[in-house]
Amino acid sequence: MSACTSDKPQIGLQDISPTTKFLKLFDELENCREDEQMQKILEMNGLIDEMDEEEFISVFTKELYDNIDEMIEEKKLLMVNAILLLKHVGYCKMLKMNALYSFGDSLLSKRMREMIIDENEKKKDEKDERLMIDLCECYLTLGYDFSYELHSICIPCLLNAASNKEENEETQNETEMALLALSKAFIEQELNLNEIKEIIQHHQVHRNLTQLAYQSAWLFLMNRFLYENVEEVITNELHLAREAARELEELTRCVNWKKKDEEKRGKKEKEEILLKRWLDLIDNYIFSYKLWNEEFVQLISSLVKVFKASRDNYKEIEFNYLHLLYISAEKKTVKIEDLLKEGAIDLCSEEMKQSTLNNGVAFDCLNFFLNVSRRLKGKKDDDKEEAKRKAIKRKIFEKMEEEGCEDIMTAFMKFCLVWQIS
Repeated sequence: MSACTSDKPQIGLQDISPTTKFLKLFDELENCREDEQMQKILEMNGLIDEMDEEEFISVFTKELYDNIDEMIEEKKLLMVNAILLLKHVGYCKMLKMNALYSFGDSLLSKRMREMIIDENEKKKDEKDERLMIDLCECYLTLGYDFSYELHSICIPCLLNAASNKEENEETQNETEMALLALSKAFIEQELNLNEIKEIIQHHQVHRNLTQLAYQSAWLFLMNRFLYENVEEVITNELHLAREAARELEELTRCVNWKKKDEEKRGKKEKEEILLKRWLDLIDNYIFSYKLWNEEFVQLISSLVKVFKASRDNYKEIEFNYLHLLYISAEKKTVKIEDLLKEGAIDLCSEEMKQSTLNNGVAFDCLNFFLNVSRRLKGKKDDDKEEAKRKAIKRKIFEKMEEEGCEDIMTAFMKFCLVWQIS
């Protein structure tokens, strides 16, 4: 009889929740042989994938992490198996939510922190590089508060792992995990810029990263150098707008926009998570940096497509990110005719006509039109530019009038907008 066999009556596992199944298997781990223990953890990792955010929070508590620490201490759980479980927990935590603090307060967190420091202090020929990478990935993805010492150890280690250019599925998965962990890293120092640039540029040529790995590389770059003078690198050398537009368009085609309400409350699709991560990154850039180029025109077009696709079934995307358009309308490098051509003006006017208009959406749309009006206000000295300005104003005015946007027109006047066609 297997050491894992229980004398308790078996219940129909297909009828119970992923959390109950997970906890049942977790309770059995300490009585298993190494190979059986690993098999159970692989099964547990599959159950983690099925959990929604609420279930995930209920399972991964400080108490559970402390239990894992005790099992490791008593040699009832092998470290290699613990890492197999914890890496998957960290991966799913990053995708399901980021504000879970239970690991950072646990004894397991302290153990892993000490292990990282101890391993780092070993001589080069004594270090276990694979263990070091695994520990750093677990610690960063599971934790929330990192010291400079831990960052200074983990970042070079994970960047080295992420720089592996071998083209196979195993390397892709390892690179994805390393970059996902790095996306949590943040130190206000211009270190490792060349390494992350090389990873991004190599992918742009060879497409060797997964979508999540590539987005994570960008997030690490943005977080890491938020206060450094890297706008030129991000915007003109690495082409953020071009790359973000391409990723958004691909994800927009892949997301299941027709999911039912009850499905949306459950686990989120990876494409939906990636889409929101890209929107967060774009939001971060727009609020933190000033430099724009002509490639942002395509990004605006992609944002409009996302908002239109999400309008009926994922309204929260539009609620949370529509402000990206009104901020875009502030930028002098974004031409008003491009906003018109790429559908931004149509989208905002359509939203203003909705009978169930959300206050936040109304605010964003009004600000969008306010910025458009400010940009079109005032005569141009050059006759050709002045004629162009008048033509654009007239075209926008006529479009709104045709669509019956009287409320928008009233709002324009209320906000001191000048819409005289002269």
